Amino acid sequence: MTDRRSFIKGAAAAAASIIVAPEIISCTPKNQEGLIESHLIVPKANGLKITGTFLDEISHDIPHQNWGEKEWDKEFQYMKAIGIDTVIEIRCGYRKFITYPSDYLLKKGCYMPSVDLVDMFCRLAQKYDMKFMLGLYDSGQYWDTGDMSYEVESNKYVIDEVWNRYGKKYKSFGGWYISGEISRATKGAIDSFRTMGRQCKEISGGLPTFISPWIDGKKAVSAAGGSLTKAEAVSVAQHEREWDEIFDGIHEFVDACAFQDGHIDYDELDAFFSVNKKLADKYGMKCWTNAETFDRDMPIKFLPIKFDKLRLKLEAAKRCGYDKAITFEFSHFMSPQSAYLQAGHLYDRYKEYFDIR
Repeated sequence: MTDRRSFIKGAAAAAASIIVAPEIISCTPKNQEGLIESHLIVPKANGLKITGTFLDEISHDIPHQNWGEKEWDKEFQYMKAIGIDTVIEIRCGYRKFITYPSDYLLKKGCYMPSVDLVDMFCRLAQKYDMKFMLGLYDSGQYWDTGDMSYEVESNKYVIDEVWNRYGKKYKSFGGWYISGEISRATKGAIDSFRTMGRQCKEISGGLPTFISPWIDGKKAVSAAGGSLTKAEAVSVAQHEREWDEIFDGIHEFVDACAFQDGHIDYDELDAFFSVNKKLADKYGMKCWTNAETFDRDMPIKFLPIKFDKLRLKLEAAKRCGYDKAITFEFSHFMSPQSAYLQAGHLYDRYKEYFDIR
């Protein structure tokens, strides 16, 4: 007599012998190596490639990832793989937090950092044949008062200290980022940019300097607020008038301007980008774009951007003849080892679009 267990076992075997699995035919596109990839319906590599990134280790509105040198070494490999040749520490200090053991800033009440990040970034940039640019100290007083002139006094000492400690030591030290962010005619801005830019260039033998302001567009709202847009946005004509005056006052000591591209809508890109390029050419400055890789269109601040939004911005920069694209900021919003899972997917989509293997 067949018991229940034997009967079930035999029935299953019989069924398996007569069921043939249907053949699965894949319609997924594959490249020459046979790897699955996305099927893009837009022309590839039609935008300006990102070749620079900020390194944000002193921030007030995105989380720290608490990486050590092992993670940062891997990060430089990821950046190098997609053609990044320039890394910019966004600021060497913000209020009381600093990225290197500054004798001057420690005496002013800043906190001692556990790692000398400036030294580490210079070494890694040198290891991977990149240029390192240092962002100046941000005391926070500009954000509190609206007057940029406060930043000059602290940076008078910081510029000298950083150059003597790192600039003379590392061949990777390749320039300066004047880190005060403005959007319009701002109290003290022209004099401050001129003063700090002049000191940076004079002490370093003429190494390049740049700024990265923001356009006072419809999406230029407070990061701490709940709104995504505002009604009062600058017009293209007013933007041109104000920045013509600013460029006229700073171009001798500021070599490039990388406007942040996230504060205007996607159908406004060409109008503003064309003005930026025209003004840069007029004053002999390089016209860069700060292609933000975080999304300003969502109520959650801030998450990695949708690839198509980034693509539209990079394509506009290429159409308008921009000289270079940098981003804020690879490590949080585009890196495969970012705390945000979406960042690694953005990295993959970017590589597919630019045919980077």
